[in-house]
Amino acid sequence: MEQEKLAENIQIQDVLNNINDVIFGKEEIVKLSLVALLTEGHVLLEDVPGVGKTMLVRTLAKSVNCNFSRIQFTPDLLPSDVTGVSIYNPKELEFEFREGPIFGNILLADEINRTSPKTQSALLEAMEEKSVTVDGETRRLNSPFFVMATQNPIEYEGTYPLPEAQLDRFLLKLRMGYPTYEDELEMLARNKSHHPIEEIQAVMSQEELLLAQEEAKSVYIDETIQQYILNIVTRTRSHPSIYLGVSPRGSLALMEASKAYAYIEGRDYVIPDDVKYLAGFVLAHRVMLKAEARYQGKSSEEILDSIIQSAHIPIKKGFGE
Repeated sequence: MEQEKLAENIQIQDVLNNINDVIFGKEEIVKLSLVALLTEGHVLLEDVPGVGKTMLVRTLAKSVNCNFSRIQFTPDLLPSDVTGVSIYNPKELEFEFREGPIFGNILLADEINRTSPKTQSALLEAMEEKSVTVDGETRRLNSPFFVMATQNPIEYEGTYPLPEAQLDRFLLKLRMGYPTYEDELEMLARNKSHHPIEEIQAVMSQEELLLAQEEAKSVYIDETIQQYILNIVTRTRSHPSIYLGVSPRGSLALMEASKAYAYIEGRDYVIPDDVKYLAGFVLAHRVMLKAEARYQGKSSEEILDSIIQSAHIPIKKGFGE
């Protein structure tokens, strides 16, 4: 069993190396995206255009041999443009269902805040239920299924911000940021004649990915680590600057993400540092600040960081041995 897990983690490392060969200097974002994929969660990527969001998702899909779909969200996009639609076939005298892009394995939902709440809900329902209902019939989505949604934090004109209840459906909220001078120089050198993604080959099959997801779920998490997660979460519910704290869904998300991160790191058990590292990425978008806190220029990330730093870290003799 241990040899099988070691082999699986070698494949995980191959996936990371594949993506890092295309996306320069973003090792943390790449690893966190893989955490979400192994957890069967989804990612909200908030950043300016042109920093590699689309390329990240394309390379991830190619590395794990999954179908890639992309939806460019616009104000006139309809829910049926996402889920699919039934079309009447006069030859067969019956309706035929034409699948929408939601039936891909890995989906890029580009600028999700530019479409109407009704269309946003169609995507978010599919993310949560892993199925869509069209004309009264429920259809299961393909597995694996992973969504990376993007939104531009600069231009808000003509946008429909995601409500907090819908933000809660994303496992992680990430920001890529601009590359360093050295990384961007390396990117220019690598793109002189062709794009690096053209050389990328699949290093993991869909079946192996599904197995890795099951392996990640089986990672051991001690009761003391679960208590540590709850220590952080419950503090968000009583913090003087927070209007709405983290829900139980957030507790579960942090636990599952910690297990997946430990798996990527080659461990079959979670340590407190896993939780401490991931808590900001998993929980910051799940809290609502009070108006006075926002007026004072405070951010969810800053407040959550102070909560994490003050939370008691469990120590258990013999843990991890």
